[in-house]
Amino acid sequence: MTEERSRRFCVGAEWCGPSTGVDFRIWAPKRSGVEVVVEGTVSPLRLDDDGGGYFRGASTAIRVGDRYRIRLDGDARLFPDPASRSQPEGPHGPSEVVDGSAFEWTDAAWKGTTRDGQVIYELHLGTFSRAGTWAGACAELPELAQLGITLVEIMPIAEFPGKFGWGYDGVDIFAPSHLYGTPDDARRFMNAAHALGIGVILDVVYNHFGPDGNYLSEFADSYFTDRHKTDWGAAINFHDEGSSGVRELVLANARYWIEEFHFDGLRLDATQNIYDDSRDHILAAITRTVRRAAGHRRTFVVAENESQEAMMARSTEKGGYGMDALWNDDFHHCAAVALTGKAEAYYSDYAGTPQEFISAAKWGYLYQGQHYMWQKQRRGRPALDLEPDQFVSFLENHDQVANSFRGERMHKRTSPGRHRALVALVLLGPATPLLFQGEEFGSSAPFQFFADHGVDLGELVRDGRRQFLAQFPSMTVPGVPDLLPIPGDVSTFERCKLDFAERKTNASTYAFYRDLIALRHSDPVFGAPRARGVDGAVLSTQAFVLRFFGSTSAQDRLVVVNLGADVVLARAPEPLLAPTEGTEWRELWSSENPRYGGGGSPPLERGGIWHVPGEAAVALALAKVAS
Repeated sequence: MTEERSRRFCVGAEWCGPSTGVDFRIWAPKRSGVEVVVEGTVSPLRLDDDGGGYFRGASTAIRVGDRYRIRLDGDARLFPDPASRSQPEGPHGPSEVVDGSAFEWTDAAWKGTTRDGQVIYELHLGTFSRAGTWAGACAELPELAQLGITLVEIMPIAEFPGKFGWGYDGVDIFAPSHLYGTPDDARRFMNAAHALGIGVILDVVYNHFGPDGNYLSEFADSYFTDRHKTDWGAAINFHDEGSSGVRELVLANARYWIEEFHFDGLRLDATQNIYDDSRDHILAAITRTVRRAAGHRRTFVVAENESQEAMMARSTEKGGYGMDALWNDDFHHCAAVALTGKAEAYYSDYAGTPQEFISAAKWGYLYQGQHYMWQKQRRGRPALDLEPDQFVSFLENHDQVANSFRGERMHKRTSPGRHRALVALVLLGPATPLLFQGEEFGSSAPFQFFADHGVDLGELVRDGRRQFLAQFPSMTVPGVPDLLPIPGDVSTFERCKLDFAERKTNASTYAFYRDLIALRHSDPVFGAPRARGVDGAVLSTQAFVLRFFGSTSAQDRLVVVNLGADVVLARAPEPLLAPTEGTEWRELWSSENPRYGGGGSPPLERGGIWHVPGEAAVALALAKVAS
């Protein structure tokens, strides 16, 4: 720590070398005096007015590892730094000075991540391993690499209250939660992932701050706006009066994760609740900041957007925000109905039909401006121009698993054959696939909503969870609400932890996912989706075919999916089923392979008649007819 450097970010405490010491910069426009009170010292450091609501000062007496709090206008109360880099005692405790440049990286050769060829794996650090730490997750990276995972998506890590939680109620957005280890533990995870060829993106929450440990209003009245509401309270102010410091905080945070932790991009949570009337929308600015911060490294930015605003993934030249991809809830909802037969609440506008799956494969979103009965309004915007892999498809993610009655995994809510068939559609389809932790080995662990907020707030959270799930009529049946998991109970958290012994216990399931991912990576057609590269046809009420067009006709592929009983097509007036001249279709892969627990499937076309096996998916490739 001998190198001298100027500060890099607009807010927070930064070690700048022995001659300068620690440089503090705090945004507190509602205050006239700001002091830094360091534990174990008598005299506070008074910061000078730095203009624009900022206060700044430096001290050579303060060192890395020192813990400090902020005093405002001489008040007796002390607060953590809103841009703290570490909260070793949680969000209510003191902040800690961290040297973000001290870690010795070995990933200089890493070129970063784009959306091409990705298989994404979403995980929650607290439940992914028994240890629930960065180190525990790091130990599993070689296994994920062997599985074929190319991009890990970490659920939010910003400091939050309590001993466990999902992380979406973070309050110190620069401080990686102390529950998972130190900031350098996070860096070690990133370093190790890159060494294995795995990219890592971070789920960030810029639509609200958590209620517990949130001291922002002590520093400024303009962090929030009453012009908009979110599902979690007041919206963050990105465009009203006094928003400049808020925008600077969030943009600095996006840059911070890329520069100081070498994340390969961001997943932006609930962007429909990020409101900005500025000419330069904050989401576009975040995306641009991520690209610049990465320098020569490539980055991946993906958004969750319930309202399905396709322009987020358009290039800036076309008036978009320049993001790489968008989560596709339409695909999930269609698949959930097909797998479970239930079409309640936000599933009510889906039927799980073959045509829905064909349309999703061809066009991504199913709703691109049509009327949506559940919301009694139009849903989505035209997205026909987007590339197929700009949509992220999944059967499971943290929200959708938890929103079932017991937080059960999808394989427990349907038949094995149907489940394998739709997993195949996810992993061979043209969209970018995403798996949720443990899905790949049929984890028996549920994923339920858990949050440790103490008794009073905890009861409010529990009531709020019940009210949210009440949109599902089945969850209002007498007795059911009492059986819902208690968010604040530690047992709810503990039961969600994965058991990696199930990789062997459920070896057939693990082999199924591993083989599918390998096929996606190795096949020149499945692994390289392109615009207008797929078409489909309905074969029966529950069966359909997708034809993937290769760069030459000889490379064409078929994926035949049947979610119902066996189908026999004595007549097949569908040209997508026809092989090219001098070729015939031969099985490339089948979900009914006994290796995966299936019952086996004979050739689909026998004597000119198509025999489509029930509850199965089969991939076919062209081969020359023997002369």
